[in-house]
Amino acid sequence: MKIALISPAGAMHRYNGMFHKGLHYAPITLALLAALVPQELNAEVKIYDETAEKIPLDTDADVIAITCITGTSSRCYRFADYFRSLGKTVLMGGVHPSLMPKEASMHADAVLLGLGEKTFPQALMDIKNNCLKPFYYGDGCGDIANRPLPRKDLLKKSKYITLNTVEAVRGCNHTCTFCAYPAAFGQRVITRPVEDVINEIKSFKGKEVIFPDVNLIADTKYARELFTAMIPLKKWWFGLTTTAIGHNDELLNIFQKSGCKGLLVGFESVNQETQQGINKGVNRVHEYKELMDKLHRKGIMVMGCFAFGADEDHKDVFERTVDLCIKAKIDLPRFSIITPFPNTEFYRELESQGRIIERDFAMYDVEHCVFKPQNMSKKDLEAGIAWAWKEVYSWKNIFRRLDLTKIRTIKSIYMLVNIGYRKYAKGFEIFGAEVMSDNSDIPVIKEV
Repeated sequence: MKIALISPAGAMHRYNGMFHKGLHYAPITLALLAALVPQELNAEVKIYDETAEKIPLDTDADVIAITCITGTSSRCYRFADYFRSLGKTVLMGGVHPSLMPKEASMHADAVLLGLGEKTFPQALMDIKNNCLKPFYYGDGCGDIANRPLPRKDLLKKSKYITLNTVEAVRGCNHTCTFCAYPAAFGQRVITRPVEDVINEIKSFKGKEVIFPDVNLIADTKYARELFTAMIPLKKWWFGLTTTAIGHNDELLNIFQKSGCKGLLVGFESVNQETQQGINKGVNRVHEYKELMDKLHRKGIMVMGCFAFGADEDHKDVFERTVDLCIKAKIDLPRFSIITPFPNTEFYRELESQGRIIERDFAMYDVEHCVFKPQNMSKKDLEAGIAWAWKEVYSWKNIFRRLDLTKIRTIKSIYMLVNIGYRKYAKGFEIFGAEVMSDNSDIPVIKEV
């Protein structure tokens, strides 16, 4: 059996788009699935990540397994239809098929709902035994103990800033209304055995480690244990957390000692009312600058994420957000438009109000507006986010945000990634609906 694991990408994030090597790291999903292929199949496995390289149309694989998010779903379906027309068996999984299984089933031989540790190997064995089922159902967040190491050897190392990505925590203890994760995979938080994580990190070459988990402090007891165990490794690590880290000095000290050099933090909004509306009450806007000062004193850089378009946002929100980023010295501001993913609470709310105005899921990439905002027009919202990107990444504001007194040791990283996002900001507006929805590079095979 020959298997091709593919991850299509939206126009912005494709290998020929705006997210170049310096802005993305090696994904875990496909590498892990490759490691879970049953040995008795004696399969030849290849991975094609479209953020890093072109997906070949002439692959000789018998089985095509596609991972799909909402923003890439139309492209995934185009690939799936093409490969099926060539007689290949197509499996499809990921967030979007888990949210919209019936839709996905129109383009795949089998849809894998939830996480795929158990369902993917089972589907492959069923293919071998000619008993493939149309749907496979995962069990919540799944078990992440005692599993094989992801097959990073199948990735193109030169296309990523690092291959050193590792999963430790699955799930999140928050229920943000806009988040697709709990709707697709459930709300259970599970942790991987600390020994497993440490052993995988010991296998990495180089100093850096990236945890792409959605919330590293969802289980604070586990976080203390894990990062205490990391102290002797003398690594530099980067991960995702919430603003709650600012209220846990013990854990923050452990972060510092274990080599934390950067955190992605979801600040979400400069409006406190918005935090309540999206179930992110842990965020306290008046504490943002204090939090940044505290993290910088620990030598930790911050990618601060903000989402525009909430009902409390007026046209001044863009300037207010950029001002906060500068005053609080947020190292890497990142902006998005709050997006109602299908089957989420947020989507159902806007649908009931008749405010969903875009049905093309290619536009659900969190950088385009797909609903009618409350206090501005769609045009205002999209112009505002484009302005915010350009303004915050102007040379003047890059240097105004640089906190040399506290993050001197990682100044080179600061400048490298800021330059990367500056390029992203400058090219942002060329990705309109026509570009985002263009999948003409994938042939349409007409039935005879």
